[in-house]
Amino acid sequence: MQITSTEHDSRLSTAIAIARLIGIMGIVYVHAWTGRTAEELAAIAFSWQAVLRTTLGELFGRSAVPLLGMISGWLVVSTATRRSYAPFLAGKARTILLPMLLWNAIAILLVGGAAAFGTLKAPTPSSLGWTLNELVPLVHANDVNVQMPFLRDLFVCMMIAPLLVRASSAWLAVVALVVIVWSVSGVHIPVLLRPPILLFFTAGIAARRFGVAERVAGWRVAACALPFVVLIAPRLWTAVLGNGFFEAHPHGMTAFDLVFRLASALLFWRLAWALAGSGVADRLRSIERYGFLAFCDHLVLLWLFGPVIGLATGSLGAAVYPAYLLVQPLLVLGATIVLGRSLLAVWPTAARVLSGGRLRR
Repeated sequence: MQITSTEHDSRLSTAIAIARLIGIMGIVYVHAWTGRTAEELAAIAFSWQAVLRTTLGELFGRSAVPLLGMISGWLVVSTATRRSYAPFLAGKARTILLPMLLWNAIAILLVGGAAAFGTLKAPTPSSLGWTLNELVPLVHANDVNVQMPFLRDLFVCMMIAPLLVRASSAWLAVVALVVIVWSVSGVHIPVLLRPPILLFFTAGIAARRFGVAERVAGWRVAACALPFVVLIAPRLWTAVLGNGFFEAHPHGMTAFDLVFRLASALLFWRLAWALAGSGVADRLRSIERYGFLAFCDHLVLLWLFGPVIGLATGSLGAAVYPAYLLVQPLLVLGATIVLGRSLLAVWPTAARVLSGGRLRR
């Protein structure tokens, strides 16, 4: 039985929502609380719990940036072609830049305050330059909200989106090639802190132009999983080896990472499409409205409450820790839903602004 155009559009919209939720929850695994310093983690990198943490981060986290970047590029085609530049950019400033600024300020206040006046081991304001970079990551990533360079770079992409969506396919290919060379070269030009975001954003625009999302949705799950399965073993091995291996082979590892991220995004988009046609689709879509808020607040929650829960479970290496690690995305999501609903009840304007317009009464 063929589905109607309306049913197809509805499933596509639901799949996009589910893919965003998968990506955001995967990011939590990358940033999961461990109770260990970077030096301690490096020393026990081959322990089974450390490998479990690395595996979860690589399985679910590596697809997040390409998925979210491509979805943003796919969706921007409609608004960037329909609205004039000033209203378009003002809208993106309200839904991307403003929440980023506010959540960074909240992180400085709450996490920095807990570290300065309490027992939390976290970065604290050390200079005006540090504080400004924490508010708007201008030259390097935040120390507290390490996920925010994505929003910063996404807004930069939005600044040129009206040009990209009107550009020929040949020019989109040129942009993608330039970004690939830039990324692999390792040259730091703080126009973009993470240049691959522009690559994924451009790929999303191209995907909409050529109907790639719909084509991939028609492929078998096994076919979409094959590139991921082939690449996951070497990716896990290099991830366990740590930053030292990456620094010894920077160009090759960056190129490999780009390919692996795209393979991850391919698989998880196909899984999102399958879930969009399942019995849990409506439930997942209703939860997704809290996804952006979870993206913004999850590190504040992990900084503040991770150590508290860790008092009961112990740090990475303790017997109960693996159970805590596995449920951290669900704990973050649950706390975010409570926060979002509470804000909607007592301060709906704050709920709307802090969620980038996603939460409204």
